[in-house]
Amino acid sequence: MSNARPETPTARFRPDDRVLVSPRHLAGAGIDRIRDAINPLTELFDWTSERLTTGRVLLNSPGHEAFLDFAADRQDGLWWTIAHHEPYWQAEFTRQTPIEAIASVTQALPQMLGDHRHANRIPLTTEYVAPTARRSGWDLKKTASGVTWTSPDGHCAVEHTTDPEHPWRIIHSVYDGFDTHWCANFTRDTPEQLVAQFLAHLSDETPVERRFADVPALALGSAVITPARTSVLGSHTSHAIAQVGRVLATNGRPLVSRSTR
Repeated sequence: MSNARPETPTARFRPDDRVLVSPRHLAGAGIDRIRDAINPLTELFDWTSERLTTGRVLLNSPGHEAFLDFAADRQDGLWWTIAHHEPYWQAEFTRQTPIEAIASVTQALPQMLGDHRHANRIPLTTEYVAPTARRSGWDLKKTASGVTWTSPDGHCAVEHTTDPEHPWRIIHSVYDGFDTHWCANFTRDTPEQLVAQFLAHLSDETPVERRFADVPALALGSAVITPARTSVLGSHTSHAIAQVGRVLATNGRPLVSRSTR
């Protein structure tokens, strides 16, 4: 049985090439799509926006029940904070957290607050975390303090524990490598539906688009990366074929790395 890693795509793409990447947790932040998490709140749901510094924007819901603090100037890399006032809960996302999963949470906030305008355009998951993880093939492991679901490649883990501050945590890294670490923390009283919403969009097999240079370098050997624009089969069809080819190249099993724990 061969243990060889698939060849990394570094030589195939230029830094500015647009590529499709899967699984999503390896794709990096998606810096050029940050507006997807912010603009719907201000343009569709009347949230107010205040620019505090060059790299920081504060958004407030119309009734001031919740706010979104985007702070790209934070030195600790904690770029996103969502907080609800009563009951108090908070969700935090670090810099390299994929924007698609963050946007799924921010865009769900109005419905969680009772504003169902555009609900047909922003569907909410009806599943809890456990069935979402199981449907996506994430492995379940019981721990001394709760349970952990781990992605098929071993790079990403969802932890549900008795931690009094952050009972829900989603952590990620590739071989403990630079620029591959990211974390999502949810405090007590955060609706589980929001955690499930995040995981549903994180574990979706549909690839996400990135500028090639923005994909973390140490993730290149573990991710499936294909051109975002193709003229023969179509970009998503080509990516799906590459996903199947990757499974076959590893004898029918996903690549397994060291645990994220």
